[in-house]
Amino acid sequence: MRGNFLFAWIVLPTALAVLGFVAQRGDTVRGAMSGPIYTRNGDLLPPASYREWIFLSSGVDMSYNKKSAKLTMFDNVFVNAEAYRSFLVTGTWPDKTVLVLENREGKDKGSINEKGHYQGTDVMGLEVHIKDEMRFPGKWAFFGFESETRPGKLIPKAADCYGCHEAHGAVDTTFVQFYPTLIPIARAKQTLTAEFLKIDASMREK
Repeated sequence: MRGNFLFAWIVLPTALAVLGFVAQRGDTVRGAMSGPIYTRNGDLLPPASYREWIFLSSGVDMSYNKKSAKLTMFDNVFVNAEAYRSFLVTGTWPDKTVLVLENREGKDKGSINEKGHYQGTDVMGLEVHIKDEMRFPGKWAFFGFESETRPGKLIPKAADCYGCHEAHGAVDTTFVQFYPTLIPIARAKQTLTAEFLKIDASMREK
């Protein structure tokens, strides 16, 4: 019996250590899978389980021009956890950052709702903004998706979204100015662009 107890005391810690290592490796694999995955022809696979990522913000009827939208639309922004944790430390985005923009139609009639809007169940649009320094000349790229189940197509560099983000993105061509939990971190880390600080200062003076 004493021999069995001695065996247990030797084997149990070793087994627990192995299990811990396996669990850690599993977390590493799952984390790695939240980065961009491309098909052979350069399309982007839909980010798996992006709704389990870090939720950054939700805008309603946001537009970067003065034209009014025909539909009420919610824009939900998610980012992979690895990139989020890095941003908390550095105030900027690491390589392999994946930002997902999910569009949902705003509803006003349903259940007990009497005023205001809530999000519908159908995804009306899906766009992904990726930082992949070795793959894209400008480090960042946009992909558009027709559905949540089919690979997304690279949006050409000539598209307006690239120039808009480069000119107006508060941090590393991204609209951190609209992410309420991250803008204070960027201020503290002094990673906000000079252009954004200039515009921000002028708006504060009004």
